[in-house]
Amino acid sequence: MATSSFSRGCFVFKPSAKKKKKTTVDLESYFTDGCEGAESSKTRFKLCLDLWNKIKTKTEDLQDELNRNILDSLLEFTRKCSSTRRHGDWASQMRASEIPTAALVLGVNVPDHDITFQSLSELLRGSVTPHVASLQAKECGALKHLMKRVLERLMDAVVDDEEEEEEEEEVQHSGAPLHKSVHCSLRALCDWYSSKTKKSSCSSSGKKRSSSAVDEQQLPPVVIIFKDLEAFNPKVLQNFILICSRYLDHLPLMFIFGVATSPSTVQRMLPHSVSSLLCIELFQSLSCTQHLTTVIDKLILTHSFPFKLNGKVMQVLVSIFLYHDFSVRNFIKGLQLALLEHFHSQPLSSLCCRKKEAQIQLQQLGAADLDRIRQLPSFSRFLKEQEQQEQDNLQTDDTYLKEACQKLLKGLHKYHKNYYPVLRCLHTLTSSLPRYPLGKQIRELHLICLEKNVWESEEYQSAMKLLKMLAKDELISLLQKCAEVLQRVKSKEMKNALVQLEELLDKFEQLNAAAESAPSVEEKLTCPVKNLQKKTDLFHLQKTLLEMNESRRAKRMNPFEVLRNEAVEFVDGLVKDHLSPPESKPLYEVCYYSSSATVRRHLNATPRTSIQAALSSPHCYIQNDSLTSEDGSVSNAAPDICIAHKLHLECGRLINLYDWLEAYSTVVSAAEGNDPDPHGSGKMDEVKHARFIRAVSELEFLGFIKATKKKTDHVARITWGGC
Repeated sequence: MATSSFSRGCFVFKPSAKKKKKTTVDLESYFTDGCEGAESSKTRFKLCLDLWNKIKTKTEDLQDELNRNILDSLLEFTRKCSSTRRHGDWASQMRASEIPTAALVLGVNVPDHDITFQSLSELLRGSVTPHVASLQAKECGALKHLMKRVLERLMDAVVDDEEEEEEEEEVQHSGAPLHKSVHCSLRALCDWYSSKTKKSSCSSSGKKRSSSAVDEQQLPPVVIIFKDLEAFNPKVLQNFILICSRYLDHLPLMFIFGVATSPSTVQRMLPHSVSSLLCIELFQSLSCTQHLTTVIDKLILTHSFPFKLNGKVMQVLVSIFLYHDFSVRNFIKGLQLALLEHFHSQPLSSLCCRKKEAQIQLQQLGAADLDRIRQLPSFSRFLKEQEQQEQDNLQTDDTYLKEACQKLLKGLHKYHKNYYPVLRCLHTLTSSLPRYPLGKQIRELHLICLEKNVWESEEYQSAMKLLKMLAKDELISLLQKCAEVLQRVKSKEMKNALVQLEELLDKFEQLNAAAESAPSVEEKLTCPVKNLQKKTDLFHLQKTLLEMNESRRAKRMNPFEVLRNEAVEFVDGLVKDHLSPPESKPLYEVCYYSSSATVRRHLNATPRTSIQAALSSPHCYIQNDSLTSEDGSVSNAAPDICIAHKLHLECGRLINLYDWLEAYSTVVSAAEGNDPDPHGSGKMDEVKHARFIRAVSELEFLGFIKATKKKTDHVARITWGGC
């Protein structure tokens, strides 16, 4: 394509719509490309997309529900501040000289803040004011940039900037159409706001309204949200607040500070002369750990979602949350990544759906999928437990295998339906015990149950001993909470367990009624000091104590202790029946994703290791087999940075740049088949010299070397060790 003009200019060639259609790839094709078990890839894609959308919808609903209280409080604060300006008393006039400011403490989970501020902006625009501007520190490095962003987002117009005046004049001379530009000052914002309020008053002049109602309609506040307060330049923020305080008579401003660390950040960033211009009210959001607990409870600890995580993958996601970012949003992304990887890499994931759908999908499996079922480790263990005739039928008869798999899938769904209520009951009983032997959070208990038989652990045994020492009122209240958990479950096993638990609670009530009228038992044992003589010798004292010890051993348990032990044994029986690890169930691989290494590699990457691997083995990344060598070293024909990196590994702490250059030139010349110094003049080829300088600069940028003041012609090596 060419143009007939030789003058300087810019020519735009828009691509045609047909080319766009050819280059676009739909999600299904991207999913099925390279997918193992291509015959069921479309079905698995639909199931994956359905679960993905359910998780997304559920998390959005949870986010709105958890932030509802704090957002309602902020809305009430903005309404109250806008109504306070219209009162004429002395306190309101004094308060009107200050800018209403809400300090919203959201916590250090910064990636989750965007969703909160987006919901807040939508609620403010819908119910309080249409004039809302959200700002981030990265786009407000200077005061003029901050003013420009505020005016652009409030007025929806092009704002003049001193640096852009020359460019705008050139565009105007060229005759190109422009949006209406505005001068970058708060005076322009005041004029725009007054014109907006006048238009709204004129539009409502035909209707009969009271003066207070007109003021309520005509004076919506101007809300400015600072999303990441800690990242703002304090001097820029101070100057902006000082300027805004001058225009409070004409502009009803209101600030919202997004604080990630602590409320003292506002006092640290703003001196008293500036903070005295603000009327600050503190708002505390829900902690990120409580948010994570709710997400795990609604998305993972439920049988309504057939997709599950095994213990190692769950531990990786929780560890990244606790030790890296505290971001619930990133935790959900990790869950979605595991979901995508499971349906993409596991051909039998077409059975990871609801029970009725799984039965239909099972009948549609081909011979290849049935062979994959026979090769599953869990099915192999199940096969070894069967008789010889049963094993032969399962190995040879596909119809018989499908019937057996139907029963196994029903058992797996039944296991999930009973597992989570019993898990919640056990957590209810043990979460308040001293030192939390089975964890304070339910996710900790869930991880223990995923890894091993929880009843075989020492922590479980100590928890059972502590339960046998609970007081009557405390034990009854915990059992009542367990009954509330079991009432929400419709399975037969849980209904039977609920009946037994209610019988135990009735026995406790009968015991309380009988204890009021029954006399005290064994007063002698309760007050053993009365049996001793006032004056006694050591022999009689020892004899009396031995008799008391023997009587305590021979003492029978009272009715409450017997009933308490019966309740603990009932709970122990539920745990042993329903809290076995999922790996003990046949066909658990259908629903459980177990590749923790893949999740860790995608979510918790190690950049240094990846860079060193790329520099040491460039043929793997460039996909050029000619760069491979027999001894595993870097080829002479490798990129310059790979050669420089290989040579720098052979040096010590300080590297002589000239020696490094000589070695580099020798290696490159050998690859080209030339003599490094053909004329013997000692001069270096300028092209090789420039290539070497670029390679050294790239290594310095990546953090392998740095300049040193000890020797001017040397650089210091920073990294040590291989990949």
